[in-house]
Amino acid sequence: MAVNKNCGSLISHSEQQTDPVSNISNFEFKRILSDNKETKTVAIEGSFKGKPEPAVFILEKEPFHQENLGQLFHEENIIEKTFNNDIYYQCQFSPTSVFNGIKLTFIYPATEKHITKYEHQVIHIIEETPELYQTVTLPFLKSEQFSLQWVFNILEHESEKERIVYEDSDPETGFILCSDIKWDGKSKDSLYLLALPFKRGIMSLRDLTQKDLPLLKNIRSKGIKAIQEKYNIPSTQLRIYVHYQPSFYHFHVHFTNLQHSPPGCGTDRAHLLSTVINNLELMNNYYQMSNLNFTIRENEKLFDRYESYGLVKRTATR
Repeated sequence: MAVNKNCGSLISHSEQQTDPVSNISNFEFKRILSDNKETKTVAIEGSFKGKPEPAVFILEKEPFHQENLGQLFHEENIIEKTFNNDIYYQCQFSPTSVFNGIKLTFIYPATEKHITKYEHQVIHIIEETPELYQTVTLPFLKSEQFSLQWVFNILEHESEKERIVYEDSDPETGFILCSDIKWDGKSKDSLYLLALPFKRGIMSLRDLTQKDLPLLKNIRSKGIKAIQEKYNIPSTQLRIYVHYQPSFYHFHVHFTNLQHSPPGCGTDRAHLLSTVINNLELMNNYYQMSNLNFTIRENEKLFDRYESYGLVKRTATR
């Protein structure tokens, strides 16, 4: 969905007549959900004029693009010295708009789950045993998970066709490799792709067994090859991993450039695909028998379930 930089329009003129998100000025600010100084990202809750449904806006400062850097050093760009000690200087630099881009992602209408996802909260880590998965986590997921329709739309070529990088159409081992919405599609250093299998019914790591090895190996080998051919990034510069808990429960694999450290790539959530494959080769039911750690925020409903078992304790007031 392109943004018209001159008027703030998000979609075509004909659509502007009926669509509440047709112009950025229709958005009414309610509150800041989170403000991450490290990732230079802010999430905002609000609504559109005349519409009761909430919306979530995620704004992220765009990275520098190397092809534009030469334009920084023009006299129209304002620079003001704020500090100097010997050979060290610090300045307030106000370049032209080409360097002030902000990537805007929004969810509308946003559910309570979306708002919770982007709201700043105290985080805890859970050591989930196989028994806890069966008695606490799995029943919760079956009743509370996000809709997967957007995933199926991609797999069925009904949306985001322009973001597809590679496709293997085999129904058992095939997948679509596409740009993650968090990537601008330009800077190779911040490359972020998702592999979405056509096969349904695999929710997370917990469901994987040796019968899924052909799928996992196919994603790894063909994903690596596609990235090498399209972006000239070798396998030794790729971080290929699976989240637990994932943000949505259709199994998927993340491909990111090692030069970039996106949210969720740490040891508290990411499991390297090569390690997953190795574990399954050693034991068919490795992920059904193992304890798995995952992080959880105090405003998530799953936290309430675990708190009722006495496994975590809330530190923030509601």
